[in-house]
Amino acid sequence: MSIRVTGMNSGMDTDAMVKELVSAYQKKGDKTVKEKTKLEWKQEIWTDLNKKIKSFATKVRSFRFESNYAQKKTTSSDESKVSVIAGDNAVRGSQTIEVLKTASTAFVTSGALKTEEGGKVTANTKLSELGIDSADGTITLNKGDKAITIEVGADTTVGEFVKKVRAAGLDASLDEGNGRMFIGAKESGLANDFSFSGDSDILNKLGLHSTASVVKGEDAEILLNGAKFTSNSNSFDINGMAISVKAQTKEGEKITLTTDTDTDAIYKNIKGIIKEYSELVNELSKLYNASSAKDFEPLTDDEKEAMSEDEIEKWETKIKDSLLRRDSNVSAVKNAMTQTSLTAFNVNGKKMTLSDFGIGTLGYFTAADNEKSALHIDGDEEDDEVSGKTNKLKQMLVSDPDAVAGFFSKYMQAMTDNLDKISKSTENRSYGSFFDDKKVKKDMDNYSKKITEWEEYVKDIEDKYYKQFTSMETQLAKLNSTQSNLASYFGQ
Repeated sequence: MSIRVTGMNSGMDTDAMVKELVSAYQKKGDKTVKEKTKLEWKQEIWTDLNKKIKSFATKVRSFRFESNYAQKKTTSSDESKVSVIAGDNAVRGSQTIEVLKTASTAFVTSGALKTEEGGKVTANTKLSELGIDSADGTITLNKGDKAITIEVGADTTVGEFVKKVRAAGLDASLDEGNGRMFIGAKESGLANDFSFSGDSDILNKLGLHSTASVVKGEDAEILLNGAKFTSNSNSFDINGMAISVKAQTKEGEKITLTTDTDTDAIYKNIKGIIKEYSELVNELSKLYNASSAKDFEPLTDDEKEAMSEDEIEKWETKIKDSLLRRDSNVSAVKNAMTQTSLTAFNVNGKKMTLSDFGIGTLGYFTAADNEKSALHIDGDEEDDEVSGKTNKLKQMLVSDPDAVAGFFSKYMQAMTDNLDKISKSTENRSYGSFFDDKKVKKDMDNYSKKITEWEEYVKDIEDKYYKQFTSMETQLAKLNSTQSNLASYFGQ
């Protein structure tokens, strides 16, 4: 650490003089710092914008296929008995269904259990207390086509018996409060039906014979257009329809299932993409057409000290808002989007554009600044500018759904291709980036290097001035010493 000699002999404020002398050099370095700050801000803005563009591109990519515009919906004339969800391959038209039987799950509720003395039965109660004296006994669980032997004895507890039933593949529990066992199949249907057989005395004392309440496991049965279908649950998957039956129909009662194109869902999807397109293209326009801020530069710490926080924020916002003004990458993305939206595509031998579906921009003098490229759907109830017009897109979804599917699948493919061309990997940008992120990083590193080098240079200049002032102070000290000696000599 160097020790600096200030103006003790000269009487000058050498620190202030050195600071003034090196300030010109520091200002040259400040220019580079400001350029780096603007580049950092620009990088932040582009990073956020890049996410929005990629989000839009991803959504568009997912709607390139005609199957996205073939969504179906099926309605039931009696939702309380039958509900249905249609898949894309469901056949349009009306069908009839009759529910002959709903599926049931096999279930046994045991008779009330009590000890021979009439006491309460718990999980720790031994079967001998129920009157089962056999040291070794068995009962058989008949489950589907399997016969499972369950060993029981006088020392077996009720809780242990419940565990054995569970191990055999059933759900089982003991309700100590009501003194009953509840045993059920894990799945519904005839194939999962079960029963107990064997020693009738053991079964009776376990409440699983004459006193038991039994629900048989049965399959659901329906007639769809006269053809019988069965299922071990109340769900059927038939020809693209997921059918759920809830209740049996009366004899001769037929429920109508009507399948058609889900125009509401398709319209909602198209509208969502058009809305996101418009929001993005408006933002691009605003950034590209931003007012110039050529007289504004990032503030140094000294400059900030003379301003309020509100003034600093407004100053920096002015600069940030202008950083993508006339940016070529912004222009490239916007042009790719707008040019695609002006393109005509061949659909079933006919050239069609967005305008054929009632989608277009507002008049030049009608649209607000930076919103002239936004798309509007005629008849959109949420868009005050065009809500009073006929909704041609909805009409086309009903009258010519194939044209809608053909056009928009090609439109989305073209939009995907055009955006992909911009975001391909190059020397200056990474794959998936819509701006020159590699170049920005390289420039940032160069600025950092220049700033470090300049700071070292200014430090050397500062040290040189201090060295010169120190030398001057040393010479003045010697001169003062000599004069003092002479004065002392003549004063004798």
